[in-house]
Amino acid sequence: MPEGDTIHRAAATLDRAMGGNVVTAFETVFPLLARVDDQTPIAGRTIERVRAAGKNLLFDFSGDLHLRTHMRMNGSWHIYRPGEPWQKRRSDMRIVIATADYVAVAFNVPVAELLDDRALARHDDLRKIGPDLLSDDFDETEAKRRIRARHADEHIANVLLNQRVVAGIGNEYKSEVLFVSRVSPFRRVADVTEAELDLILKNARTLMRMNVGPDSGGSRRTVRSLDKKQLLYVYGRGGDACMTCGTPIEYRKQGDDARGTYWCPKCQE
Repeated sequence: MPEGDTIHRAAATLDRAMGGNVVTAFETVFPLLARVDDQTPIAGRTIERVRAAGKNLLFDFSGDLHLRTHMRMNGSWHIYRPGEPWQKRRSDMRIVIATADYVAVAFNVPVAELLDDRALARHDDLRKIGPDLLSDDFDETEAKRRIRARHADEHIANVLLNQRVVAGIGNEYKSEVLFVSRVSPFRRVADVTEAELDLILKNARTLMRMNVGPDSGGSRRTVRSLDKKQLLYVYGRGGDACMTCGTPIEYRKQGDDARGTYWCPKCQE
């Protein structure tokens, strides 16, 4: 599943290219979306904004209509100039939104729905999303409350992945943030101090913001280094030496979903 920074970066790119422009064509393989388009055509509407909400990507159209998509594991949005060859197969296409200058294509996106204002406001997945770490108005107090509430006996790494607790962290950031914060991923939430929790959230926002924006580059980076090969501290580096102490990085599957966790057993005792 894409990390929150990927969704925010995609939304920002799409918004810069297409926000404020009129839809010239709409195409989809989803029958429910096609039915709505037949009844109330999307072509002719203005794309008022493209935005991220946690790991959801939203197109806000004029005339009380919103497209919500969720990438899950394999979905992605691409943007092309009209007539430019696509980088994926036509059979992977799920949605096409065109303006005079750009064509946005959703490939292998498994979740997509068109909602009016009322349905969007009442949408269960969106309404229950935790505070978004990449939002300008991130509510740290509410994030800490949700982390503490009903999760005292859970491992902190698993709780950080719960999008209804705090939105945006995926598997890579989970391992990286806890390493930088020097907190074991297997520490119970009840045993994480307030100072440590403050540091975890601060580091999560800092590391994720490093990878959002047009100048962030194509590869996710958490290591502040001029060495282009040193991108991540622990994620994907099982058995390699810790950059801080030299201890071999360890790897273990964790949680009900058996998500892979990387950590330094010395730095994160």
